[in-house]
Amino acid sequence: MIDMHCHLDLYKDPQKVVLQCKLQNFYILSVTTTPKAWHGTKTLVQDCERIKTSLGLHPQLAHERYHEVELFDELISQTKYVGEIGLDGSKKYAKYKEVQTKVFNHILSTVEKSGGRIMSIHSRGAVDSVLDCLANYEDAGTPILHWFTGTKTQLKRAISMGCWFSVGPAMLATEKGKSLIREMPKDRVLTETDGPFAKLNRKSIMPWDVQKATLQLSEVWHIRPDQTDVALISNLKKLLSKNK
Repeated sequence: MIDMHCHLDLYKDPQKVVLQCKLQNFYILSVTTTPKAWHGTKTLVQDCERIKTSLGLHPQLAHERYHEVELFDELISQTKYVGEIGLDGSKKYAKYKEVQTKVFNHILSTVEKSGGRIMSIHSRGAVDSVLDCLANYEDAGTPILHWFTGTKTQLKRAISMGCWFSVGPAMLATEKGKSLIREMPKDRVLTETDGPFAKLNRKSIMPWDVQKATLQLSEVWHIRPDQTDVALISNLKKLLSKNK
């Protein structure tokens, strides 16, 4: 199973969760919300070859942690993955758009100068602005728009720009989510959970719940679950091979 966007360090008992993921041989992208969290999160999974730690600065924290971009610059050489980064235009955070954009552009510039990375990107309520920023850094690597909630017009633009998409059980539980996924290129889709933030039935989604997304994708794509597994594994291999 593949979870391309999970906050492992923010579960109540992260060590227990990591052990379970290791035993089940998951491939997980463990995203961080601040550069300061990167070392501790990486240490948490130091014995887990298939759990990768990404370096991030979450847009919802940009106005408080913008000074950590210097630490981001210091750490970028130690990882092939960047996330969670991006912009958040929701009502609570829209007033911080200027600092969010400054931080996001700084990160994209650093990533581009470092040869590009696989990037897990937050774009809630700010899809056009995220894509505008990405357009200025075409060599920053491969952007994966996690839990995409934009319009179909925005989706078409993202696809034309080479974006990938990670989708989870919470997204697939809505008709809008399924409608968007039907328009996504099947060879650029991967599964995620966004746990512990994402919830189903008021409970935090666990990494192993990503299997629910696989089953839901099978229904959306009208193929068997084993065929979905093969497609997702093929997608992951393609993503990793193009970002060595």
